[in-house]
Amino acid sequence: MEINRYIDHTVLKPTTTLEDIKKLCMECVEYDFAAVCVPPLYVKLAKQFLASTNSKVATVIGFPFGYSAIEAKVAETVLAIVDEVDELDVVINISAIKNNDWEYLEKEIANLMYIIREKKKVIKVIIESGILTDEEIVKCCQLYAKYGVDFVKTSTGYAEKGASVHAVQLMRANLPAEIQIKASGGIRTFAFAKELVEAGATRIGASASVAIVNESKA
Repeated sequence: MEINRYIDHTVLKPTTTLEDIKKLCMECVEYDFAAVCVPPLYVKLAKQFLASTNSKVATVIGFPFGYSAIEAKVAETVLAIVDEVDELDVVINISAIKNNDWEYLEKEIANLMYIIREKKKVIKVIIESGILTDEEIVKCCQLYAKYGVDFVKTSTGYAEKGASVHAVQLMRANLPAEIQIKASGGIRTFAFAKELVEAGATRIGASASVAIVNESKA
């Protein structure tokens, strides 16, 4: 298993510096990761660092809690696209799920998909599976499958629980084959990353990416 090609090499801490981004991108080139995932502020810089590579640049929208207004998420998305982002990891409104307000969630994704599809970008919808019930996870899969998102993603890494094999298996069982799964949140070892891939994940979000790859070769 070439685990490097599954990985979105990630730095999203609030204190992220220019040097952090430079290091992230240099590691991405060295290890040939699928993508880097960076704060919106650094999309342009990451694009410059990775210009001559096959690696993609992703950023986050509505991060990390997802409860910003639809209009705010649309604005963030437009700005990221202007900065030439390749992939958008969008946190859905978790409060709306807990309020059982699926009409709001449908309106949110409809507004975002219109822009993202028009500009031919990739969308990964973060549902924060660690704090959802199985029923809520299944409902999310049904809603986002209806809108044809590219990925459903488990977690931000900021909730009390991140990725789990159970969540990935449940998502895989309730999504069409063409919709991929990104597992993220608390993935620090090759063994866990491998379990998640075997459960159905096609992308892994991690900040411990280098250690994971080195462990895979050991």
